[in-house]
Amino acid sequence: MGRPRWLNAEEKRAWNAFLGTYELLNRRLDQQLKQDSGISHLQYVILARLSGAPDRELRMAELACAVSNSKSGLTYQIGQLEQAGLVRRRACESDPRAVYAGLTDEGMALLERAAPGHVALVRELLIDVLTPGQLSALADGLGEANRRMLAVDGDAGDCAG
Repeated sequence: MGRPRWLNAEEKRAWNAFLGTYELLNRRLDQQLKQDSGISHLQYVILARLSGAPDRELRMAELACAVSNSKSGLTYQIGQLEQAGLVRRRACESDPRAVYAGLTDEGMALLERAAPGHVALVRELLIDVLTPGQLSALADGLGEANRRMLAVDGDAGDCAG
């Protein structure tokens, strides 16, 4: 391993802005969703991913990748959502090792109630404070970083591909 390439002042500024914004945004979204809907931000993301999937269900391994969570972490969250009647699990008929998570009608109804407040807060805290150029640069830059991380063998594990 060679010498570290330390961040210069502008790179530090970008990194610290990203970290601070991510943490504050996630905390505020989590607070709003818990207060308004009784679910966490991660649980909202899980429900949203399931709502957009064919038949409103995904294989657990695929869902873990989609929400950037470990399989064990997702299993815990799905258990909580299942107890609340928002999701259901089912075994795969062709592969006994595979389990699917599916969004129930109750889960879809909760998601539909939670979405307007969630989107309003996302707009207020991030989208509407950026110019169209800043928003495009953010999407391009973070999209490229995401693509590269998923493409690296070993780092993405089951999510690569």
